[in-house]
Amino acid sequence: MPEWFKLIGVLIVVVGLALRLRTTIVVVVAGFVTGLFAGLPLLTGETFAGLAFISQPGAEGIINMLGRAFTDNRLMTLFIITFPAIGLSERFGLQTQARKLIARFGAATPGRLAITYQLFRVLHGILGLRLNGHPTFVRPLVFPMAAGAHSSRDTSHDTDTPHIEKDVEHIKAASAAAENYGNFYGQNLSPAQAGILLVYGVMQGLGLTLSVWHLVLYAIPITLCSVILGIAQFTLFDLWLKRRQSSGS
Repeated sequence: MPEWFKLIGVLIVVVGLALRLRTTIVVVVAGFVTGLFAGLPLLTGETFAGLAFISQPGAEGIINMLGRAFTDNRLMTLFIITFPAIGLSERFGLQTQARKLIARFGAATPGRLAITYQLFRVLHGILGLRLNGHPTFVRPLVFPMAAGAHSSRDTSHDTDTPHIEKDVEHIKAASAAAENYGNFYGQNLSPAQAGILLVYGVMQGLGLTLSVWHLVLYAIPITLCSVILGIAQFTLFDLWLKRRQSSGS
């Protein structure tokens, strides 16, 4: 069987995501199919060698491999234990208090808050901290504060009107974008982050010798570009919200 058949998993992922199928199911199916075409058994110790019909004595089974990968990376799921605390905080008025607090600052706007939060996440990336920002920061704090800043500036519309509801959806997207920009690029500024270590391991496996600090050095210009583009995007976002308020549309 041709070697390129082993790349069929990539095609499955591309097609599955293009069809907007459930990501987890697509990735798991791609892993199973790739393993079968690579000649791996379903379980360790089985003699059936997948769809490649090539015997691989002692090969680790696909299911065993997936289970081992999950247990080796189980610490990544620890953020789940923060959900009860966040839920209780929201239940007892965390979002309301965040809105009231930001309304006291006249210079606060959704765009400025997004810029500040993006820089905040880049700083945490430099320090090597992982915060899982969407559930722990964006939903309970950043978005309510941005929405509160927008509401305090909008004196011509009631907060329950469709106009404000449409603005809120855009503010949600901007808050999430600030998290994604800051976290994705900021994490490459620390030699202790998983992304840098992954690239370092791959390069070492290919026989290319370099230090993790070289990888961090090359990540700095990209991170700076992301910050500059983020500032431009969120500044334009503030101008767009201001025009909508002025036009009443």
